[in-house]
Amino acid sequence: MKPRSKRFVLIGTIIVAFGIAVALVLNAFQENLVFFHTPTEVKERSVPYDRAIRIGGLVEKGTFKREGESTTVTFNVTDGESSILVSYTGILPDLFREGQGIVAEGKLLTSGLFVASHVFAKHDETYMPPEAAEALKRAEEKAIKKSAEQATVESVGKGE
Repeated sequence: MKPRSKRFVLIGTIIVAFGIAVALVLNAFQENLVFFHTPTEVKERSVPYDRAIRIGGLVEKGTFKREGESTTVTFNVTDGESSILVSYTGILPDLFREGQGIVAEGKLLTSGLFVASHVFAKHDETYMPPEAAEALKRAEEKAIKKSAEQATVESVGKGE
């Protein structure tokens, strides 16, 4: 083989090897990629049942229950509009409590139960995942709009 042909074969081999390496890295990222959803997003659109996802929001007050002496707990996560029942077996973070923001990673069952493999509590009073904060803000705006509409309907009904 001529030196020029050898050089082309070497360059071609390097390009193919680089392409394979890039494909393997992208495939690994795709398998480990975990998407974040709010409870409203989970209820409004279908999320994959076979993939790990993260849901975030506030632990709804009055929903925390421990199953006997076990480490299995259930609670609702809400974004102010919708809520999802979460089941978790393990030791909860020290900052976990009702009314606090959390992110739970796990899988959604077809029954609608979210089985968490990890629960992350917010680090301080100001931390909230941007998506969860936005969902809470939207829910608050909807509630204000709804109460204003009700007040208008009531005042019209009274003949004011």
